[in-house]
Amino acid sequence: MGEVDPAFIQEPEHRPRISYIEGKGVPLIDLSPILSSSNVSAIEFEGLVKEVGDACKEWGFFQVINHGVPLEKREKIDGASRKFFAQSLEEKRKVRRNEKEVSGYYDTEHTKNVRDWKEVFDFTIEEPTIVPASHEPDDTEVTEWNNQWPEYPPDLREICQEYGQEMEKLAYKLMELIALALSLPADRFHGFFNDQTSFIRLNHYPPCPTPELALGVGRHKDGGALTILAQDDVGGLEVKRKTDGEWVRVKPTPDAYIINVGDIIQVWSNDRYESVEHRVMVNSEKERFSLPFFFNPAHYTMVKPLEELTNEQNPAKYRAYSWGKFITNRKRSNFQKLNVENLQIYHFRISE
Repeated sequence: MGEVDPAFIQEPEHRPRISYIEGKGVPLIDLSPILSSSNVSAIEFEGLVKEVGDACKEWGFFQVINHGVPLEKREKIDGASRKFFAQSLEEKRKVRRNEKEVSGYYDTEHTKNVRDWKEVFDFTIEEPTIVPASHEPDDTEVTEWNNQWPEYPPDLREICQEYGQEMEKLAYKLMELIALALSLPADRFHGFFNDQTSFIRLNHYPPCPTPELALGVGRHKDGGALTILAQDDVGGLEVKRKTDGEWVRVKPTPDAYIINVGDIIQVWSNDRYESVEHRVMVNSEKERFSLPFFFNPAHYTMVKPLEELTNEQNPAKYRAYSWGKFITNRKRSNFQKLNVENLQIYHFRISE
């Protein structure tokens, strides 16, 4: 083995296959009807809402084009990310995350208790972001998460903040389409995000000598509401296809964003839209960069199935849980190996 620390090695049943299945049929949705100021016909708009609803139901994942995010802002943050990660480990670790400072640089993240082959830099959209001080249910104290910004590149903070604003705009538009697809008012979800806990992650996956043993990110579902991902042309994202449980590769589409429904939407929709498992493959020759934006509600949000979507025939499938306590619990596991699997939404499922 020599070259790879055993901490990175996946259990045999979770190891990636080097030959992969191209994800045919991952929906590619054109958002231009909601962006053009000219009159969009009702038929066109309804068609878009249906496309989004079908994609959420059948895949839990889709790609969007003509999304309104200026390409230069995406290119700027991509360039700044590459400059940051190209520095020495010593420099990057000056803004290292720890249990108190949850934003910044980190290179020992674990998914399902196996170390990921990647390094990351996180920053929150709201500065500061208010969250519970501890995961203990009876502790009502709150604390602030503040961003740590490196000295280099000097314009990283400004570039990241500008890009964050674009992600927020796109996320609200997508949440409106999802609300309409669920036959709810377009702004039904807006109130949940007033004091959002959203964050953006810069990911760097270095080349890996044993891509058949390790993963950039192990299999997981996203705990928040919605994820908007920009990936480079190297690719590596794999999604578990709902129809047959096969892992399929999401082929990079130039300038598109990959959207996935998170656990919160699964709960809000009472399982009409399920979040889906995904993972990231590593490459033995090329490094890969990606930029996920995690759209998350305020810490005081009690996540539960929406009343409009439950009734006697379709009772609530989850009991309410505190989003703030959920994320503080999740953050804990980044710094200490827990003996149990991390908190998941199925822990709140009501048994039938």
